[in-house]
Amino acid sequence: MTDAITIRELAKHYRVPEREAGLKAAIGSLFRRKYRAVKAVDGISFNIEAGEVVGFLGPNGAGKTTTLKMLSGLLHASSGEVNVLGYKPAERSYDFLKQVTLVMGNRNQLSWDLPALDSFDLQRAIYGVPLEQFKKTRDDFIELLDLQSLVTKPIRNLSLGERMKMEIVGALLHRPKVLFLDEPTIGLDVTMQRRIRSFVAEYNQRYGATVLLTSHYMADVEALCKRVVVIHHGRLLFDGDLAGLVERFSAYKTVGVTVQDGDADLSRFGEVVARDGLRITLRVPKAEASRVTSRLLSEMQVDDLTVEDPPIDDVIDHVFSMESSEGAAA
Repeated sequence: MTDAITIRELAKHYRVPEREAGLKAAIGSLFRRKYRAVKAVDGISFNIEAGEVVGFLGPNGAGKTTTLKMLSGLLHASSGEVNVLGYKPAERSYDFLKQVTLVMGNRNQLSWDLPALDSFDLQRAIYGVPLEQFKKTRDDFIELLDLQSLVTKPIRNLSLGERMKMEIVGALLHRPKVLFLDEPTIGLDVTMQRRIRSFVAEYNQRYGATVLLTSHYMADVEALCKRVVVIHHGRLLFDGDLAGLVERFSAYKTVGVTVQDGDADLSRFGEVVARDGLRITLRVPKAEASRVTSRLLSEMQVDDLTVEDPPIDDVIDHVFSMESSEGAAA
């Protein structure tokens, strides 16, 4: 399978002015301004195959959005190479722009005072979509997202979740081959998040589109992505499947045990993190998991016992906190 996206030593550095507070510093900066270098993206490399759905993870300020903007041609890289579908995004050729889309959860592209149907017609004209193809795609998307009663209302009269669904439809009407999704479910309730996830999965299956997704909701990543790329401080930390991420960075296991004595003190086996009737959840070091389960079975009256990896959210938090601690020490 061919690569849809290729990144080699991609970097984006900014020169940012700075000064101390106060009138004296303000006047001094007029004559001698101080700058500091900010490495938003600092030499990352990875490939994404055509049709692949990849989670792009990192804390705020890690460089995710900057990377997506370079991939979509909105920003020029300071150094490195970028190739998307055989094109150099920075050249912003018409043939390239017709095959990609960038959806940002906190940005609007549809006209605020017009019904979504009118904005959809504008998108058709911009991308030169044949009328019959446009109508079929539009109607399919409206049905998939259950928008029949909403498309005639002005965008300003819709809720946040309804607007986000309209934005996604508008961004995909030209059937792009590559989707850059930057927090598409931010601020939405659980039901709306689930609906948008299902739509993205359906689009990927139907058109074989390549998807690069950023999200702080790990449910989005777990539902859509087999592979994740993790960056922090602009650098690549991990590139692999979710199970590999857990295996590499998780320092503990979660042991759930149902005992006949719900008041029993199990703290000698590990950290007690939850109690629900007779069900007790322990957190134990990964290396100790086998020994702890053997002790539980031999020393306690156990009705049920499970050993699981920690939630992916906890693993990601551990990765970021570990890297921050190492950076501070350095």
